[in-house]
Amino acid sequence: MKIRIIIAATCTTLAFSMAGPTNAHDSEAQTVTKNFEAAIPNVPGKSLIAVEVDYAPGAASLPHTHAKSAFIYAYVISGAIESKVNDGETRIYRAGESWSEPPGAIHSTSRNASKTESAKLLAVFVLDTYDGPLTTPIK
Repeated sequence: MKIRIIIAATCTTLAFSMAGPTNAHDSEAQTVTKNFEAAIPNVPGKSLIAVEVDYAPGAASLPHTHAKSAFIYAYVISGAIESKVNDGETRIYRAGESWSEPPGAIHSTSRNASKTESAKLLAVFVLDTYDGPLTTPIK
């Protein structure tokens, strides 16, 4: 059982490393930092990964998808994030608000809603342990 947990942790680390710091639209910085990761002990084959995404003023992520099995819960820690998932409406979420993304979702808009203030969100992924990468830009 221990070797299974070690393998799961290694795979989630590898998946997370593929989602490291990236550049955003408008030449502004977006930083992704691992906050937590673990295999879920009572759900074999599933892991939980949490990342903090810091957006500089005016920064945006490229349109993207996530690991095919990933269910994502996003919580705005500070500032305001403009987001659109699948065919849903584009909405601005402020600190303390949240949304979720089903497996296979297309996240077409994810950006700091402010040109002058930074913004931060926590994204929590529940996914198959060996699924990755966490984020893939849509070309």
